[in-house]
Amino acid sequence: MAEPFFLKPVFHEKIWGGRKLATDFGYDLPDGKIGECWAISGHLHGPSFIENGQFAGQKLADVYVQHPDLFGKPTSKVFPLLTKILDAEASLSVQVHPDDEYALKHEHDLGKTECWYIINAEPGAYLTYGHTAKTREQLKDMIDNHEWDQLLGKLPVKTGDFVYVPSGTIHALNKGIEALETQQSSDTTYRLYDYDRVDKKTGKKRDLHIKQSIDVTTVPFKMPELNTSVKKIGNNTVTTFIEPPKSKFFSVYKWDVNDELTLKRGDRAYMLASVITGEGTLTIDGHDYPLHRGVHFLMPHDVDEWTLKGKMMLIASTPHSRI
Repeated sequence: MAEPFFLKPVFHEKIWGGRKLATDFGYDLPDGKIGECWAISGHLHGPSFIENGQFAGQKLADVYVQHPDLFGKPTSKVFPLLTKILDAEASLSVQVHPDDEYALKHEHDLGKTECWYIINAEPGAYLTYGHTAKTREQLKDMIDNHEWDQLLGKLPVKTGDFVYVPSGTIHALNKGIEALETQQSSDTTYRLYDYDRVDKKTGKKRDLHIKQSIDVTTVPFKMPELNTSVKKIGNNTVTTFIEPPKSKFFSVYKWDVNDELTLKRGDRAYMLASVITGEGTLTIDGHDYPLHRGVHFLMPHDVDEWTLKGKMMLIASTPHSRI
């Protein structure tokens, strides 16, 4: 029987995290400042386990390798995407991610292009995004001289915004923002600046990666273009935030369900989805699955069509067809 895979989240403590993932999504969090919910993950640093059906109790990454037909016979040897929910009670470090070529050579990991759907943003919230340096030499000089106010760009954000962050982009999610992140399956981050803060557990400042950051930053910065489109289907709305050729790794969608919305997989290999607000049901081949805020699932390749009923909003993604 064709059925979705519901995934059990994995939580990570972060120096900048808080407790909103419990209050806003009802998650049973471990103690501490929990900054990240790894919602759909095949990465070894936080693997998702399937909670239902014939693969219940198995790692998503293992099922991906052992049952390629369920993922459209992919060419990637590892599950290529990672979905997170981030709670920034404090600002994240100013950072940059490498592309595939650099990351595979130096970190034995994928590169990291990512994007954010802003779930909640406090008034006045902003991202650190981009930089002003015109050459790599100027970038190095401004970093060496700690000219952060002159170097770093600011991007105001509000609830409902979508931001694309290609590899090579200097960025930081700042205080007062919750976001759903869709990214390549990578855990490689180069910290450029961390506000000179000290980790209370270690009593030390966190490591910086200045050389690597300078190596991989795109110079000069150019604001990426999106190809966003909106389609009304009855009382429902499907928003496409980004897709190839603007993003070569993934497409990202928002499904606003107000009564009943039927969708088809089409030529997509498989789809990932997260319920951000509301509740309802997912129906596949006459079988109903309850949905509520904070639920994450994957629609494998043998699911051709599904219906969402209720009042809810989901963020969905799919890898580019080549992976």
